[in-house]
Amino acid sequence: MLFNSWIFWLFAAIVIPLYWLLSFKWQNRMLLVASYIFYGTWNWRFLVLIAGSTVMDYYLGLAVSQAPDPASRKRLVTISVIVNLALLGFFKYYGFFARELSALFDLAGIPISLPILHVVLPVGISFYTFQSMSYVIDIARGVTKPAGTFADFALYVSFFPHLVAGPIMRSGNSQGASGLLKQLETPRQYRDGDFQQGLYLILLGLFKKIVIGDNMATLVNTVFATPLPELTGPESLAGIYAFAIQIYADFSGYSSIAQGVAKWMGIDLMLNFRQPYLAVSPSDFWRRWHISLSTWLRDYVYVSAGGNRGGQFTTYRNLMLTMVLGGIWHGANWTFVVWGALHGAILCGYRFADPKGQDKTIADFGFFGGLWRVLLMFHLVCAGWLFFRADSISRAWKMLTLIGRDFHLTSLAMTALESIVFLAGPLLIYEYWLERGREPLQVVKTSWEWRAIGYAYCLLMLIVFSPATAHEFIYFQF
Repeated sequence: MLFNSWIFWLFAAIVIPLYWLLSFKWQNRMLLVASYIFYGTWNWRFLVLIAGSTVMDYYLGLAVSQAPDPASRKRLVTISVIVNLALLGFFKYYGFFARELSALFDLAGIPISLPILHVVLPVGISFYTFQSMSYVIDIARGVTKPAGTFADFALYVSFFPHLVAGPIMRSGNSQGASGLLKQLETPRQYRDGDFQQGLYLILLGLFKKIVIGDNMATLVNTVFATPLPELTGPESLAGIYAFAIQIYADFSGYSSIAQGVAKWMGIDLMLNFRQPYLAVSPSDFWRRWHISLSTWLRDYVYVSAGGNRGGQFTTYRNLMLTMVLGGIWHGANWTFVVWGALHGAILCGYRFADPKGQDKTIADFGFFGGLWRVLLMFHLVCAGWLFFRADSISRAWKMLTLIGRDFHLTSLAMTALESIVFLAGPLLIYEYWLERGREPLQVVKTSWEWRAIGYAYCLLMLIVFSPATAHEFIYFQF
């Protein structure tokens, strides 16, 4: 089920009212069944995977909490990490590594050919394996306690609003958000303002996804499908800009809808995006972009590798390792490795140039000081998006060189740039308003007249500028 489909909203119209009619005990059981139905609509056979991972980590979590010594806890955590990563590795990366190793053997003259399996990627596997794995690690670290019941833990892993594309929720508190497991184990009551906040988040998410993301997708697909001999520099640049807007609108839109649906059930999901294109440095960007993944990588990869505790070289090594692994998490292609390595290099470069400036935001600079830093960071991020979106490193590099030597402005480039300004411009202005000290849900507290104007604008755009073809959420493939 897609959040931008009628079948999902019919599903929600049944689940949410029924949820509030049931007692706390039956609320969780009903949500667990609903979540498995939600996931099973993609491919019911993959329910075995999520159920198996859930059973394993539930009992490993209990065993870790009862382990007599640190060595025993470490062995149990290692089992969880290995099994979860093996599942993820087989379904997501087996085909890639089989092809690359076969090519390497062929180059070396070794007559070995690994079988190529056409494995279907289970939707959301990257998200729920990381969430389930972090639960066991956090118990070993003493920052969370085991789930009270198996049903509560199973719901924590499979809770349908965030199941297939995040945010990756922790069992304990993280980034100012209450732990999801704790919320699910605590009786919920209807809270004043939840409906209004949920409505705002859902409407904003649908606007981002359908009006901006899907319309940008049409432009992006056109540019990246154009043969290189026919492509110009401005078209390449416009395609990169359009993809930068598309992936942000698409993914943050999904996260916003997930937050809104959960809010209608009295459950708070963490904020996953916070005006990322207003970042003034790579550290600032990763505090704003896909926050649940960036903090996961920080806490479980960067910190575990030593963080910044071993000197400058060790810090740079750990930054590169973390970002390359973050790139690999996104997909089985060398383009994602390059994307991760590029972001690692940018992080290292900024840290070398200004070791004490990693915590600064746009508010720490004047208008012009903040503006040039934001523009520079945005274009560095766009350089990464080129490798993220291109189907090969070769194509990405050729598009990059076109930007520097071909300045022929075409109708496609002009259409793309005009569409970006028209569709995404108001959102970027709104986000700048939010950046100036407003809370993410500040608009809900404004007068009803301003809210009515904003909601009417979103609805009008959804009706008039809804594309003919709906596109699947980008992060479903990760």
